[in-house]
Amino acid sequence: MNNITIIGVGHVGLVTGVCLSDIGHQVICYDLDKEKMDQLNTGLSPFYEPGLDELLKKNVNNRRLFFTDSPEEALSDADIIYIAVGTPKQLNDDIDLTYINNAAAMIGEYTTKNNVIVVTKSTVPVGTNTNIKQAIQRNAQKTRNITMVSNPEFLREGSAIRDVFCADRIILGSDCSEAAAIIEEINKPFNVPIFKTDLHSAEMIKYSSNAFLAMKISFINELANLCEKVGADIEEVAVGMGLDSRIGSEFLKAGIGYGGSCFPKDTHAMLKMSEEAGEKPDILKAVMKVNSRQHYVLVEKAKNYFGSLKGKRASVLGLAFKPHTDDIRESPSIMIINELIANGVSVVAYDPKAMENTKKMIGEKIQYASSIEETLTDTDMVFINTDWDEIKTFSLDQYEKLMNRPVIFDGRNCYSLDKISEYKIDYFSIGRQPYWNALSRTWTPCT
Repeated sequence: MNNITIIGVGHVGLVTGVCLSDIGHQVICYDLDKEKMDQLNTGLSPFYEPGLDELLKKNVNNRRLFFTDSPEEALSDADIIYIAVGTPKQLNDDIDLTYINNAAAMIGEYTTKNNVIVVTKSTVPVGTNTNIKQAIQRNAQKTRNITMVSNPEFLREGSAIRDVFCADRIILGSDCSEAAAIIEEINKPFNVPIFKTDLHSAEMIKYSSNAFLAMKISFINELANLCEKVGADIEEVAVGMGLDSRIGSEFLKAGIGYGGSCFPKDTHAMLKMSEEAGEKPDILKAVMKVNSRQHYVLVEKAKNYFGSLKGKRASVLGLAFKPHTDDIRESPSIMIINELIANGVSVVAYDPKAMENTKKMIGEKIQYASSIEETLTDTDMVFINTDWDEIKTFSLDQYEKLMNRPVIFDGRNCYSLDKISEYKIDYFSIGRQPYWNALSRTWTPCT
């Protein structure tokens, strides 16, 4: 049996470690945060991900999964080492490889086996795996046979466990067929199709996949804005488009733009790579421009509706960039909140999971409520920014009862237009009828 070590216990590293242990492998995970490692050894996850806590506790209790802050303990007997550290975006849009370089140096210093396979899960620019191998060998105490495998992750926050066990494919890139075969064998119990290629192509597949999905989101959002002008319904348009097998229905949901830790960072990184290679990434630039603009369409609708937002009180429902996660990185909701504050609006917000992370980021600039009802009470408008089930199933008559005069700016199209028309609520959504005017009880163009 191979001894598997994972360096980096963030979202990707922890999910990878838990799932590998669940299919029968012995896994030890390393992170320099001792407090987090101690917590994980008790079976408690430091972040929210559906289904993760149960698998974590199961495999810690079965003694197939261990956590340590000691690099020597983690690496000295490792046969296979997964690198799953963060690769954040720098201010100049370059990818920060500090954690990658630190991991490579540590592998070189602490591994003792002569033959070691290093598997990169982190999203890295094309060519990075070659640099990792060189860095490991520079820091090695003696000559070792280091083989690199690029195994990019395609995990969606909120469904990461399912995405491991029910993946569309596993990508393995390596210039060594024997190493690729070993990692293929490790992953066989997942019963997922495996595509093997070279190192550079595997690195490129990750960026290309995320850039394409981001493009679909920006495209449908641009269509949504057009639909409002010409009287079409973007949800009907998306269904009709998605029935074409060449297009598909995934990622054709109009809203206030993408966020999170992957799409913004990866599109910027691919733009940078393209420019450095002498290419003109016009489509990528357009994708990013549309997404940036889309974050603020609801605030613009609010300005048009009220004339001035100064002195108004707004409730915000949803802070995470998507449901089923507590992640607020690059969240459109945070951008909307900051724009409201800049326009003199006082804000009260609620999210089922992301409240603590929001407090750490923006502090006391806004108020925090413990329920949807508390959030709505005595407010002039509400922005729905995350389509949690709790929000989608919330009774519309409560908006009438709790708000000063109910005005909803729905960035996720949570409510059907037929249902909205039964209530005395002024309602704006994305890419559907301009807005429901409760007074005239008509769909009215927004000017």
